[in-house]
Amino acid sequence: MVLVVFLLAYVIRQRLDRLGVLSSDDLWRSWLHIGTRSKAGKEGSLFVGLLLVLGPAVLLGALVLAAGYGGIRVVVYPVELIVLVLMMGVPGWRPALEAYTEAWSRGDMQGAWHHIEDRLPEDERGSAQSAEVMHLSVSRALMVSVFERFFLVVFWYVVGGIWLAVIARGLVALAEQWPQPAARQRFAIAADIMAWVPSRLLACTFGVAGDLAGWSRSIRLVVPGFGKPTDNVLMTAASGSLTGYALDPERFGQVYAGDWPKFGGRSIRAMRDLLSRSMLVWICAIALLVIAGIV
Repeated sequence: MVLVVFLLAYVIRQRLDRLGVLSSDDLWRSWLHIGTRSKAGKEGSLFVGLLLVLGPAVLLGALVLAAGYGGIRVVVYPVELIVLVLMMGVPGWRPALEAYTEAWSRGDMQGAWHHIEDRLPEDERGSAQSAEVMHLSVSRALMVSVFERFFLVVFWYVVGGIWLAVIARGLVALAEQWPQPAARQRFAIAADIMAWVPSRLLACTFGVAGDLAGWSRSIRLVVPGFGKPTDNVLMTAASGSLTGYALDPERFGQVYAGDWPKFGGRSIRAMRDLLSRSMLVWICAIALLVIAGIV
């Protein structure tokens, strides 16, 4: 049933993303708004934030455990389906990327930046960047966003259950949206710990879903990659897995100067296709685990 629940959640979430509705970021922002008030000198405290994430996770875990002992485990699967749908998804990216690639094709880099700026991390917004640097920032933000809102959630759901999936996604939300900036960095460390194994697994999956020869040269640089940030691991592995310098704008401009207006759209499509194929690989792997009786 784990595979069935995940597949249903994934299909529903993809549909919602195409419609651009029901953002998990908005839901987490509303939930974490409870932590907007803190006493002077305790802005860096983690207690309230962890409580807001661990509380619902533990309740879900207890519900699943109680249903299992009571012989009614099947009753909880609809709850897991709803929670997965709420935690996954990247609504809003599709129209932003379409506007971005269209502006790129016209050579309007300022317009492209305007369409995508709000999707980037706060420390990268509002700064003047070259087209190459801008595109790498966009690609990195898209890669990390899809990983944290799909692959990370799926990994911990399959490995540990819905409660671990909630914790993993909740830590990401705390690192990005917790109202007290002083605590965000500490939450980010915890989120990176939860992302370490699934990010390396996804980086290895790129070799199956992409160009194996190019991937085999790049993967040595980042796996196991102790101490390397998640975005660096995923971008390096993805760059080696894609042909045609899809994630190397500087090199692409040197080799295919005449096709530069097409680079933005071509690169984004290549990366999205790679992520889609990687998810298909994960689905096949989960199906094999289910057949083997492991999950």
